Amino acid sequence: MSLAEQILLFNDDLSFHGDLPAGIKILNPFVSSDVRDLTKSFYRKYYHDNQPRYIILGINPGRFGAGATGIPFTDTVRLNEMCGIHFQKFRTYEPSSAYIYDMIMRYGGVREFYGKFLFSAVCPLGFTNDNDKGRAVNFNYYDNASLLKSVYTFIVRTMKQQAAFAINTDVCFCLGTGKNDAFLRKLNAEYRFFKNIITLEHPRYIMQYRARFKDVYISKYVETFKGI
Repeated sequence: MSLAEQILLFNDDLSFHGDLPAGIKILNPFVSSDVRDLTKSFYRKYYHDNQPRYIILGINPGRFGAGATGIPFTDTVRLNEMCGIHFQKFRTYEPSSAYIYDMIMRYGGVREFYGKFLFSAVCPLGFTNDNDKGRAVNFNYYDNASLLKSVYTFIVRTMKQQAAFAINTDVCFCLGTGKNDAFLRKLNAEYRFFKNIITLEHPRYIMQYRARFKDVYISKYVETFKGI
């Protein structure tokens, strides 16, 4: 079974049925047939082989990236313009996706990058809650102690499944130098999914707070990824 089919089966099977704290909602893009068709096109284009990849773990899907397309750090703009997958049923733009694809182009292009790396997330389903204006906003798995307790078993189970993909477990890359890094390292110390973890600043942090240094961070990413 190709890596693409492993990923697609994993995504189709994703569900969470535990209790969530009041106001928190699950974000599961894979309930949409449009997303399932979209991810088939993407993964079968770039992962239709058994060549081991290094896994890069973000936090959890956001509403305008993986939460909409089912593909981590990939909005519909990047799908159409960079990946050659033409999708017009809805349009999303995510700053993190813009950063990641600028980095991928600096690295050597989509085909070369995805031939070596696979993006995923510590928690492969996302979460939202409503802000003061009643508008849904992204919510991280670690933002609430009760939420983390509720999804802990789900995270362990799905991490075991992902570690069993055709990936190289010598090194895992973590995006997020704060709570995401701390949680993943604690989890890995117990379960030994990966021999080593290398952590980089999260694209959202870079684009929101350090945008003027974007090129410096992209160079750091590229140097890190090319260094393995």
